Amino acid sequence: MKKNRSSSLWKAGAFVVFLVAIVIVAFTVEIPSADQVHAWAGSTGALGAAIFVVAYAILTLTPAPKAVISIAAGLAWGLWVGTLLVLVGAVSGAALSFWIGRMLGRDAVEQYTGGRVRAVDEMLQKRGLLSVIALRLIPLIPFTVINYAAGLTAVRVRDYMLGTAVGIIPGTMAFVAVGAYGAELNSGFFIALGALGVLTIGGGIVATRLRKKDAAAAASASSTPNDAVPAGVVPADVVPADDLAAEKS
Repeated sequence: MKKNRSSSLWKAGAFVVFLVAIVIVAFTVEIPSADQVHAWAGSTGALGAAIFVVAYAILTLTPAPKAVISIAAGLAWGLWVGTLLVLVGAVSGAALSFWIGRMLGRDAVEQYTGGRVRAVDEMLQKRGLLSVIALRLIPLIPFTVINYAAGLTAVRVRDYMLGTAVGIIPGTMAFVAVGAYGAELNSGFFIALGALGVLTIGGGIVATRLRKKDAAAAASASSTPNDAVPAGVVPADVVPADDLAAEKS
């Protein structure tokens, strides 16, 4: 047991060091501009697309802003190819971040938080897919934070990956569309932005309903009387009517 606790502490410490390192990288490494990425992509051809996916996945590990790179993808490759490249890079980076969080931090969460996260774990095991999709559809929640935080929970890998792939599509298309159509402001640009707004609102509604269902379930469980008497069993302090009549006579 002590060995397991010691191992969990070492992993948690390594996880904290890793998080500090990626924050430092995010603030010290300069992100190229959309024009720079466009010029570079034009000079590298198909190889540039593969390098872009790998670089985007690595960037996803850090809290650095990724919107500029998504816009650059639209500028360099257009809406559909740019969206595909960003999606592959983002999902790959999200999977790696999730794995790091699960391998280094999950044991410590289980051992040192006890029942305080049990309700969250149970909810994510039951409705993990919908929960991940709802979180991904809300652009105000940082993408990288969700990646690592999900790894610390009991959400299933399948639900996390599928929810991420589906949930980031509208936001990805919106940013890529800015690069692809930003100068023209044609119908494709406004359709993408409209889709982002609608699906973001939808994600907020889904998340709100999930919270209400969980709160109602918790309230129902807590309101169940502990001293409920099974059917057919007479409580000890209740005197049968026949006995009471005999006592009076």
